[in-house]
Amino acid sequence: MTDRMILTLAILGGTGREGQALAGRWAKAGYYVLIGSRSREKAEKAAEAVNERLGRDVVHGMENAAAAAGCDIAVLTVPFEAHRSTLEALKGHLKGKVLVDVCVPLAPENPAVVRMPDAGSAAQEAQSILGPSADVVAAFHSVSHQHLKRDEPVACDVLVCGDDEGARQQVLQLVKAAGLLGWDAGPLQNAVVAEGLAAILVGINQRYKIKGAGIRITGEQRPE
Repeated sequence: MTDRMILTLAILGGTGREGQALAGRWAKAGYYVLIGSRSREKAEKAAEAVNERLGRDVVHGMENAAAAAGCDIAVLTVPFEAHRSTLEALKGHLKGKVLVDVCVPLAPENPAVVRMPDAGSAAQEAQSILGPSADVVAAFHSVSHQHLKRDEPVACDVLVCGDDEGARQQVLQLVKAAGLLGWDAGPLQNAVVAEGLAAILVGINQRYKIKGAGIRITGEQRPE
């Protein structure tokens, strides 16, 4: 499926602030959006909150397995401590699909410090769990829910990393649909840099008492 107006997106573990904010932006852009959770009741409540904000019933909540089975592209927004267990449970439902990994392996005792897994990054861990039957793409690490939840343009760029070029291009379209500017940042092994930036931005927020620090790619010319 290539028409973004008919693509179904599943935001797995999408009941948090990041998941709900992305759900709202994509639903407004014309995607059919599913919010997944271990608890169906919690997912339905989150979907109801997004629909209320949009003023129409376009987002649906369900358990993670049902959302993963029913989507064209999955987006994982769980805390990193639930990263492995969630993927292992949903592996069978993600075969042949693109998984957008938004997770960041932050140190539990200090979220301003990154703590990468043995695989090298959260996205590489996801790929090792899912195997070659799924295409993992890392994205959306540097944009805060503080900006995404507002109905306005976001002055923040998104780095997109993945080994499959076609999958990267699909995710770049999702970035654009969310009202952001995405950059093809190369293979999945580069996700260690994109994920690590999130910890740096958390530290900047803390030290300078600001909300939602982000990144911009500078140069002589920017894509439209």
